[in-house]
Amino acid sequence: MSDLSIDQAQQVLDSQPFSRLVGARITEFGDGTAVLEVGVREELTQQNGFLHGGVLSYAADNALTFAAGTTLGPAVLTGGFSIQYVRPASGRTLTARAEVVHTGRRQAVVRCELFTADDEGAETLCAVAQGTVLSARPA
Repeated sequence: MSDLSIDQAQQVLDSQPFSRLVGARITEFGDGTAVLEVGVREELTQQNGFLHGGVLSYAADNALTFAAGTTLGPAVLTGGFSIQYVRPASGRTLTARAEVVHTGRRQAVVRCELFTADDEGAETLCAVAQGTVLSARPA
């Protein structure tokens, strides 16, 4: 189990220049779960005004990895993930909720659902992702 607090997890996230650029924040962290949020703004959208798919992929990747870090320890790397876009993402906030499905000694399988919330807080599912996260500890 990771002994990082949510504040320490946010410090790790803040150490990633791209995470600072998009304004990501960790709002839940521990016991096989992590929630990452990004405020939607024009700079993160594509030509039709929807949140860019790359931002959704970024959020899924980091949420998957942070959730796995709660079971594998803080030294983890994404082994790979897939994402399925359910509908175009628009709203005020993007939320990526990840949960560990299985943890072994060296890897974890993690699932993530991505939602956007409107001004009233109503959420809409926009993508789902699943991936494998690997421990970066020496064997």
